[in-house]
Amino acid sequence: MTQRVIDPFSGETVCELPKDTAADLETKLDAAVAAQRVWAELPVAERAARVGRALGWFRDHGEQVALDITRQMGKPIAQSRNELGGLFERAEHMLAIAEDALAPEVLPEKPGFERRIEHVPLGVVLDIAAWNYPLVITINVLVPALLAGNAVVVKHSERTPLCGRHFTQAFASLEPAGLVCDAILDHPDTARLVGDPRIDHVSFTGSVEGGRQVQSAARERFIDVGLELGGKDAAYLAEDADLETAVAGVVDGACYNAGQSCCGVERIYVPTDRLDEVVERARPLLEAYTLADPKLDDTTMGPLANPGALDLLEGQVAAAVQGGAQLLLGGARVERCFFPPTLVVGAADDSSLMRDESFGPIVAITPVTDDADALRRMNDSDLGLTASVWTADADRAEWFARRLDVGTVFQNRCDSLDPALPWTGVKNSGRGSTLSTHGFHHLTRRKSLHFKRS
Repeated sequence: MTQRVIDPFSGETVCELPKDTAADLETKLDAAVAAQRVWAELPVAERAARVGRALGWFRDHGEQVALDITRQMGKPIAQSRNELGGLFERAEHMLAIAEDALAPEVLPEKPGFERRIEHVPLGVVLDIAAWNYPLVITINVLVPALLAGNAVVVKHSERTPLCGRHFTQAFASLEPAGLVCDAILDHPDTARLVGDPRIDHVSFTGSVEGGRQVQSAARERFIDVGLELGGKDAAYLAEDADLETAVAGVVDGACYNAGQSCCGVERIYVPTDRLDEVVERARPLLEAYTLADPKLDDTTMGPLANPGALDLLEGQVAAAVQGGAQLLLGGARVERCFFPPTLVVGAADDSSLMRDESFGPIVAITPVTDDADALRRMNDSDLGLTASVWTADADRAEWFARRLDVGTVFQNRCDSLDPALPWTGVKNSGRGSTLSTHGFHHLTRRKSLHFKRS
């Protein structure tokens, strides 16, 4: 059995890789368990030094890695190179904070006793990574997991298996051998892997339905499952927003990576008296995108990675228009697997376009009466990953931040990630955290030491 990957732009076969057999998995899991026991004995500083050196593989092979991303899922080559930069930014931050984050917590002195809390590794971590950001989604878990003393099995998306293979190659220099490996599996075999007793933690990035399947596969086991399941992220351009900056920000937030971002902007709320200006500013920005071969440096929007997504996006737009929305730009597929930047105004709150994750380059703008109306609509979602408030008023931003039911609240930016902050969601956007000190804690368990010294 093999896994075949098709270039969404050319339709050509990118690669055809053999799927792991049951015997292959046995070998990889046994090696990971054995390697982890030795790796966990190393000081954190030594682990960090070795991981840092291993990351040099991505510098040496960066252009090939970027090209493989583009060929597998259609991301413009300039954005694939940017993602490689994001890999280093996140990894280097986690390397820098590892010793402090993983240091034992020493409790206040108590006569005759020593008390501390250790952060100990879990064992073998299964990192199930999505295709839309195949480097940074993986690195969010892989590097902190290694630094915390774990081994890692990477199960990459069926669309981007070469990226999983790249991580195996990059960390092959780590000793003991087998500390990092990738597995090429279909969904049923992945579910069986989740249930394997040698897997001590699962981190999954993908759809809500995929998260349910992973959680179900782990239901008989007492292990944590970290879930990052996407969003229907909202932006509010307040009365005092700098519209030149704000409109450019939310358009980019909606269209970067052809809208295939879990924290992409999918709902935009604007005061009624500023609606026309926002639309006028958004339209030329959307018209300026260059849809072409993603391997070309000047291409700014590539094809969708999943051809089936075209039906979803067209259906959402058509239903919104039937419900009274205005379609001002785009809305239907063009040649190959492209969906053009699309501008829709006034979609009903209960329409699929405003409720269900689109994962495409649609700018959906809705007028609101005031801040309270904007807040109500922003929170009216089953998903809660991020939200952005565009305002010059710090008090307004704080007011929204206290009341928005999301994992991250932005002021005057969106669709971004700071590795010093935990990446986390609420509601159907999942649970758990990656990155920051909390990302380490999610990949370790607490051990209490209670020593009577006299």
